[in-house]
Amino acid sequence: MNTGGWVRRALARKRIQRGRVVTEDPDEKLVIVVKFGLAMTGLLSGLELVHIVLLGSWNSEIFAAISGLSGTLSGIFVGKRS
Repeated sequence: MNTGGWVRRALARKRIQRGRVVTEDPDEKLVIVVKFGLAMTGLLSGLELVHIVLLGSWNSEIFAAISGLSGTLSGIFVGKRS
């Protein structure tokens, strides 16, 4: 079962060549890095949630890490598509 197929499809580049649509697969290293980044974003979000529930306060450092990682992943997707 290919669990990361949607990541690969999202990073794939489509172009028209001689009237046909040609799909270029992304580099395997890029797919692995994006999957790792998504997993870390989920982990940091869970950590922030635990911090709020247990300590009852907001941790701005964790939120800054989540924001930075999310921005980097968004930049990868936008940069790869153009």
